[in-house]
Amino acid sequence: MSDTEHSSDDRRSALAGDDHAGWRLDRFLAAALPDFSRSRLQQLLEGQAVFLALPGQQSRTIKDANHRVKPGDQFTVTIPPVAPAIPQGQDIPLEVIYEDKELIVINKPAGLVVHPAAGNLDGTLVNALIAHCGASLQGVGGVARPGIVHRLDKDTTGLLVVAKNDAAHHALSAQFADHGRTGPLRRGYLAFVWGAPERPRGTVDKPIDRHPHARDKMAIREGGREAITHWDVLERYLGADGKPVASLLACRLETGRTHQIRVHLAAIGHPLLGDDVYGGGFRTKASRLSPDAQTALAALGRQALHAYLLAIRHPSQGQDLEFRSELPKTLVRLRQSLGAQRISG
Repeated sequence: MSDTEHSSDDRRSALAGDDHAGWRLDRFLAAALPDFSRSRLQQLLEGQAVFLALPGQQSRTIKDANHRVKPGDQFTVTIPPVAPAIPQGQDIPLEVIYEDKELIVINKPAGLVVHPAAGNLDGTLVNALIAHCGASLQGVGGVARPGIVHRLDKDTTGLLVVAKNDAAHHALSAQFADHGRTGPLRRGYLAFVWGAPERPRGTVDKPIDRHPHARDKMAIREGGREAITHWDVLERYLGADGKPVASLLACRLETGRTHQIRVHLAAIGHPLLGDDVYGGGFRTKASRLSPDAQTALAALGRQALHAYLLAIRHPSQGQDLEFRSELPKTLVRLRQSLGAQRISG
């Protein structure tokens, strides 16, 4: 077994036992120091922060992650101070659903970009989390920053979980990479779409990749990344002409590609209401809505998509957590205006 300790001068030690013989060094350190992801430990190895004690000699720096461990090897890892956050924190209001020392779940509003990028260098969720979490951000990759494990589009509302340290980031990333196929992860969305599917439920299994001509869009493309969306009809709505014009779907992601729901629903002829990127050709259908529904859709000014359900396993405590978010007021208004002419799904 290994023996670990955290000294006041920010060093960690790990002693290899008989059962560690022949292990790769990065694997051994990941087991001995579970607070750090393997990628972070590999950074420390490359940064010459891992030392092997040699009897009667000065400790030797080990940089090779593939170094084979021997019983009795005593390793010391020097942990550099967490670097200041880049970007800087900004006092942006957040609706916090849940928070502990390892993770935070927020209810993202429309218009908030998750991560800084060209055109959105500040005013993002990351800036808000840096300010909100403060010293509780233990650092991801050696930097005081939140660990983003999934994203919501700028104008999509709803639940999003973020890690506060390396270990939580590693564990949550593994859950999202698995897409809930062997674990508890579930992601549910409410989508108001044009038209009314004839079947009560279905699955879209179509690969997604960058659009060949518009780099800010995604598209169904042969050879793209696997993408699977399951959907159920919750409500259907009649237009002013007495025929079904829109519906409310509950969508469950089995994968997590950029714009996945928006692309998939457009591909089956039911793009999101308010989605000018993937449903621009359906704008004229607004004339079939009641005046109240037309007003509500115009006031929405975005795609009608909300992440209402998020289920994860806590990265260290092991219990399953489930969070739900009510529709924001703008979508409640849209639903009410459509619901005056609702027919059961």
